[in-house]
Amino acid sequence: MFSLSGSLQYYLFTGSTDMRKGFDALSGVVRSQMGRDPLSGEVFIFMNRGRNTVKILHWERGGLVIYHKRLEAGQFERPYFDEKQNAFRLRWSELVMMIEGVSMKNIVQRKRFDLDWGKNQSPNRNASNVVSSR
Repeated sequence: MFSLSGSLQYYLFTGSTDMRKGFDALSGVVRSQMGRDPLSGEVFIFMNRGRNTVKILHWERGGLVIYHKRLEAGQFERPYFDEKQNAFRLRWSELVMMIEGVSMKNIVQRKRFDLDWGKNQSPNRNASNVVSSR
């Protein structure tokens, strides 16, 4: 119950999502467009075209959970990512900043040791070839 934390892997779907989608349709997007398994324990983040609604899909013990947030004012800021990707791996801290409305444009992440971060992640996270989707 409510078990999101820094120990999980987070993936943002880079396309816009129809927020009428529920468990089965979002699981289908995870499988067919993101190439991942919705039952893996990883966390999948979906955003609508207007960027004012986010759904987070996560498998917890016993079943799938959807967290859903709609902003009454403003928009969620998308992190920088390669537009050719269908899924972009986020850090827990980036998800929290996105949900809380903190701009990531001028954020500087200090170097920290992380055993798992290098897996499935581009080595040039802040490189000039990475663009923002608007």
